Amino acid sequence: MGGAVVDDAPPGMKAPDGGWGWAVLAGGFVITGFSYAFPKAVSVFFKELILEFDVGYSDTALISSILLAMLYGSGPLCSVLVNRFGCRPVMMVGGLFASLGMILASFATSIIHIYLCTGVITGLGLALNFQPSLIMLNRYFSEKRPLANGLAAAGSPVALCCLSPLGQVLQYHYGWRGGFLILGGLLLNCCACGALMRPLLPPKKAENLEESIPTEEKKIQPKKKLLDFSVFKDRGFIIYTLAASIMVLGLFVPPVFVVSYAKSLGYEDTKSALLLTILGFVDMFARPICGLIAGTKWVRPRTVYVLSFAMIFNGCTDLIGSQAKDYGGLVIFCIFFGMSYGMVGALQFEVLMAVVGTEKFSSAIGLVLLVEAIAVLVGPPGAGRLLDYTNVYMYVFLLAGCEVTLSAIVLALGNFFCIKIKHGETEAKLEMAVNAAEKEGLNRGVEEEEDHDGEEEPKGKDNGKVRALKAGEEEITVMETGEKEEENTSI
Repeated sequence: MGGAVVDDAPPGMKAPDGGWGWAVLAGGFVITGFSYAFPKAVSVFFKELILEFDVGYSDTALISSILLAMLYGSGPLCSVLVNRFGCRPVMMVGGLFASLGMILASFATSIIHIYLCTGVITGLGLALNFQPSLIMLNRYFSEKRPLANGLAAAGSPVALCCLSPLGQVLQYHYGWRGGFLILGGLLLNCCACGALMRPLLPPKKAENLEESIPTEEKKIQPKKKLLDFSVFKDRGFIIYTLAASIMVLGLFVPPVFVVSYAKSLGYEDTKSALLLTILGFVDMFARPICGLIAGTKWVRPRTVYVLSFAMIFNGCTDLIGSQAKDYGGLVIFCIFFGMSYGMVGALQFEVLMAVVGTEKFSSAIGLVLLVEAIAVLVGPPGAGRLLDYTNVYMYVFLLAGCEVTLSAIVLALGNFFCIKIKHGETEAKLEMAVNAAEKEGLNRGVEEEEDHDGEEEPKGKDNGKVRALKAGEEEITVMETGEKEEENTSI
């Protein structure tokens, strides 16, 4: 496949914000659904696995933990592969791995085989699909990116509502082995979604303009790093990573324990399980609506603070929900938790894209997911130990609420005191600089044509454009350097 970043957008090329991007969005919707819902959907088969291999519930629950750990922990590996080979081939190989893992697991003779096949192989396959789908979404959408992120994130609750009932039907008719085999075939759709991730191609005008530049004036572009650790020099990225890691400690705890909470209050299994359906239904609509609102002119420059509000909303919901004493209280808790959970899901990657930019996002997302993987492995098990020690669900929800609220405070205060430059103003200045440079370059082209009146220069206009482009590049470089110096002095 050759050099690095084979499907990077050409420098200066604007995201199309539509067109083939909607096909990329559809693929991202399906991939997000599989990635987040599949670890939960596999839990439908746990009872049969317990009987088949004579193991405990904690042993089977480790399957979902390994899946999530692979999804998050293999982030840097995904970044390296994407920067080396591009998103499309990585996703198609990932789809094959995800399918192969479930097919091999259907022939398992011990729980260890399930760990290796379903947990490691399928988890790695889903990771190789999830991260590149976010990267391609970032490349195809700019103005409509918050809406695109919200719609893609909605794939998680939609898939959960579909995969869990499907798993129950497959288990009833074909047993766990037949169910694993069919789900493995279903995961081959990841390959089709990967095929939709077509690299962005430069317009013909840009290609002609590049050909008109003399060879000696073309600068050799340095190779992009396979994993760019320079993102850690960005204060915004460090603040985001710290806040996200604290948030993940408590964000996934309530959905794990809310059903058991209802059962401890004396409600039957079916009625208790309905709480997750309510949560998922609200979450399904909250994500695209939040993405639509985040894309408005007034909200977009402040998405960091909107995410902070969503996290505080989620944390306060946990704190208040810990006082629920009956089923009605838990239903109200699930409604508000679904709203806040959907807002966080729609905005978390949108904010990261805005913080690091398109060029460094492929490396940044991998490093963030690696840090979050550690928190995912610590959060729910830690809450489980607290429950074993106290036997009181209230303390579990209080701990989760405090952790999520603390992450919101870190994100909001960190950005308020450490990040001074407004991205909207920066982009406006940058655009004005480019326009001024273009005008200056075109004026120079006209003056040279007047000086050489009578001489034929068929490529005069193109030369003017080239000079405008070069002047624009110099202006942009000066502007970016000045902004960085301003940021360093103001912080």
